Amino acid sequence: MANPTLPDSFRLRAGNFSLLVLRLLDPRPDQVLPALGDQFRRAPGFLRFAPVVIGLADLPADAMVDFRAMVEGLRGLEIAPVGTIGGTPTQRQAALAAGLPPMRSAGNARESEAEDAALAGVAPAQPSAPPPPAAASPQPAGSGRIAMLVQDPVRSGQRIYAQGCDLIVTATVNAGAEVIADGNIHVYGALRGRAVAGAKDDATARIFALNFDPELVAIAGLYAVREELGAGAPVGRAVQVRLDGEQMRFEPLG
Repeated sequence: MANPTLPDSFRLRAGNFSLLVLRLLDPRPDQVLPALGDQFRRAPGFLRFAPVVIGLADLPADAMVDFRAMVEGLRGLEIAPVGTIGGTPTQRQAALAAGLPPMRSAGNARESEAEDAALAGVAPAQPSAPPPPAAASPQPAGSGRIAMLVQDPVRSGQRIYAQGCDLIVTATVNAGAEVIADGNIHVYGALRGRAVAGAKDDATARIFALNFDPELVAIAGLYAVREELGAGAPVGRAVQVRLDGEQMRFEPLG
């Protein structure tokens, strides 16, 4: 029983956060870390001190990762690994021993149950029969993706996240600022900072800017930094950015 004479010192609340996933295609830290460091040198400040989840789903089932070396190397790059997603039970156990717990997708109870069972070394319980699917409710006429509206300039060091919707900025996104949206990003001013659209792997998302001069643009995890845009990039013009497969396209507007 809590001591009534002591004031409450904390509160526990559930929260949803948008985290970037570092998908490993090679299990060797000495291959991943130098390449990652080279990318970040071309995008100063991007992901500095940001929490990331290490994705294991693309690795072979028998691949072994030196997670302690990976964690030490990522921290040396000023990146904060917080856990893993995907992978085999053996890989997740090795990651857990290095201080990286398995992360869970929000709202996916079956997936969470399976991961817990795999870590415990038992088979998850199977339901006797799945319930019939509920009838889909029709969407009301005119419904669609809403948008967050930002009318003030986005200052250097400021980060704005439009969760579950588009983001509309009617002013400048200054260098050193970051705008993130699960949907599209519209900047009716100069885009000089970083813009991340389709933050939850929506490859159909796009970035629109009337004055395109970004430090970095990203859609659904694929990104390009300023130095990679090339001499023919439409810098300073009205531009839309979209994905064509895994290629980023920069197209003039109007």
